Amino acid sequence: MAFSGDDARCAPLQRLAALLMGVLLLPTVAGAETPLVPHTAEYRIKINVVGGTLRTELRADGNAYTATHVVKPSGMSRILASGDITESSRFSLAADGLHPDNYSSVDSLSRDKSRVEIQFDWDTGEARGTVNNEAVSLTMDAIAHDRISIQYELMHDLLNGEVSTQYTLFDIDRLKTLNVRNIGRKSVKVRAGTFEAVGIQHQTENSKRVTTLWCVEELGYLPVIIEQHRLGKLRMRATLESYNPI
Repeated sequence: MAFSGDDARCAPLQRLAALLMGVLLLPTVAGAETPLVPHTAEYRIKINVVGGTLRTELRADGNAYTATHVVKPSGMSRILASGDITESSRFSLAADGLHPDNYSSVDSLSRDKSRVEIQFDWDTGEARGTVNNEAVSLTMDAIAHDRISIQYELMHDLLNGEVSTQYTLFDIDRLKTLNVRNIGRKSVKVRAGTFEAVGIQHQTENSKRVTTLWCVEELGYLPVIIEQHRLGKLRMRATLESYNPI
């Protein structure tokens, strides 16, 4: 839904889709951990005057997961924008965390349309693929997550009590360092209900944007509120409308 970084090519709704991100790595042994819960979730989002929806889905296949996020404009915003952003990630649980296997994105909503296909090769430590038919290849010194799988790494780490402060994000054609901190707990109320939530705040190095996720334990640490501030001013807010385990 969700959304990341300072790429000037990203339209507001694309930045939202990039927001839904976690940034944590697990040092524990696979099989001894609390697993992610397959589910669907619906969010209402607003970026300045633009409104839309984000639908997320997580499905499990043994030790692997597939996550799909779709962002669409809604209401009067459909007059200003048409199309959608569909992002998908397949990742597997390993001893040191979630390893993305492949990531794809088709953006027909933003002014600059885009298509991305990335494969992660953990034997060679490379991420390879295409961005708008142009080849990209990056070397990964450690686990790096795409813009979708990183959200679920966050959720999985919170489920298992292992939270770090710095992580790596593969953002289309470059690697970024994310600094993360826990800002405490508070009660939050959204259309999906009233919850006790933990606040996880992250910021890319040298970025003016700060993103805050309010995550709820009883929903597998799904974010129920997502806010993004730039230079202290609220630019985006997403709130959970519904959640359904599958």
